[in-house]
Amino acid sequence: MIRVAERQWRALGLAMLAPLALGQAEPHLVPDVSDRNIEIRYSFAGAELLLFGAIIYPDGRPPEGQTDIAVVLKGPLERIVVREKQKVAGIWMNVGRVRFRSAPSFYAVASSRPLPQLIDERIAAIYELGVDNLQLSPGGGHSAEVLRRFEHGLIDLRMRNQLFAEYPRGVEISEGVLYRARINIPARVPVGTYTAETFLIRDGRVVAGAAREILIEKLGFEGFVARAAERWSVTYGISAVALSLLLGWGASAAFRRRYG
Repeated sequence: MIRVAERQWRALGLAMLAPLALGQAEPHLVPDVSDRNIEIRYSFAGAELLLFGAIIYPDGRPPEGQTDIAVVLKGPLERIVVREKQKVAGIWMNVGRVRFRSAPSFYAVASSRPLPQLIDERIAAIYELGVDNLQLSPGGGHSAEVLRRFEHGLIDLRMRNQLFAEYPRGVEISEGVLYRARINIPARVPVGTYTAETFLIRDGRVVAGAAREILIEKLGFEGFVARAAERWSVTYGISAVALSLLLGWGASAAFRRRYG
């Protein structure tokens, strides 16, 4: 009876360890970033963020074949209205608009090779890899053609402002184990909590993923102004108008005193 009980406990232990063994069958990522807290002060002119890490394989060595990495840095989601202007009777007017409910305030993707060489359109859409695969959640009431035009307009505008970016060969992989990527942070980057996601890609599929959070915040006088505008919007607006009137009156008085 004792031996039967021991066998049962042994079988139960093996059954409990089986999921762990299966979980270790796939590699996993250990990512990190050069700076988890980016501070924006009056002298901030942009930054370069280094995203790096290691690929841990179950048997300690990379398998044969191509190993690829894609790194995505995404800012807080926001609601935004995109307006289209056209010339009507010689005057530029707003003739249409589309509201997007979940547009990232910042998006950059770096990959070891161009994304179309790594994954198909379905996988790219699932993991939102590439600016053309972002789920922007546009409002209804428009045709598919109109929505595509406004989506392309939003993407083009943010890419010109360096808020959207793609680096097709921006990830370096050393011996199939270590990787690193550099992403530029523009001077006018929106503040908030960012997510840095890393994806390990093999044979056209994502086999592992990991994420880290990065905080971008304003400090000093800029931070005070930003917090005041958010927390005390009415008082901030009145103060801004009063300050503008005071500066205008001061400039007018100085002009009259000199040339009056």
